Amino acid sequence: MGSLYSDIPCWLHRVPAGLKLALLVVLGMVLFWLQSPAAFTVAGALALLLWLSLGAATRPARRLMVSVLVASGLVALFQLWMGRPDIAVSATLRLACTSCLGVALTVTTRPAALLDVLERLLQPLRVLGLSPERIALQLGLMLRFVEHFFVQWKKLDEAWRLRTGRPGSWRLIAPLTIQMLQTTRRVADALFARLGR
Repeated sequence: MGSLYSDIPCWLHRVPAGLKLALLVVLGMVLFWLQSPAAFTVAGALALLLWLSLGAATRPARRLMVSVLVASGLVALFQLWMGRPDIAVSATLRLACTSCLGVALTVTTRPAALLDVLERLLQPLRVLGLSPERIALQLGLMLRFVEHFFVQWKKLDEAWRLRTGRPGSWRLIAPLTIQMLQTTRRVADALFARLGR
């Protein structure tokens, strides 16, 4: 499967995966506690500085962030049309900042490192008879499939643009769905063969 992880080194690559995941959780919670427009403006400026500080490492995820910003703009327009400028600002900046944090984690952290952190965090579930390794694997697969979805969307969109000169938009849904189902089947078969059950 494709990955948004970037091999181009930047300062955030050197931060341990566990610390990055903890900061993502804490900063994500802070974003949902914020209420004032001034606080959202500061948060947006800090998220932009974080993105710019990663430099070329963000290259694999730039199209994804453009999509997020477009979606944020649509949310803002809808809320403005509903007569709620306060919600337009808060919802748009929350979505953009949270996405920026998530992408920063994804492009600078190897999937294997995230799996190791998840396994350690889930160890207390062993006393309940649950397998931390199996749950961590399921969470890791979920994260990889989200990445894979956007990577495949980008590839299909580029192929469509080369053929037609126009963006693919909704026309890509059917081939993307077929590719995702095929990938899911291949991964399931590989896991069944590897785990033997």
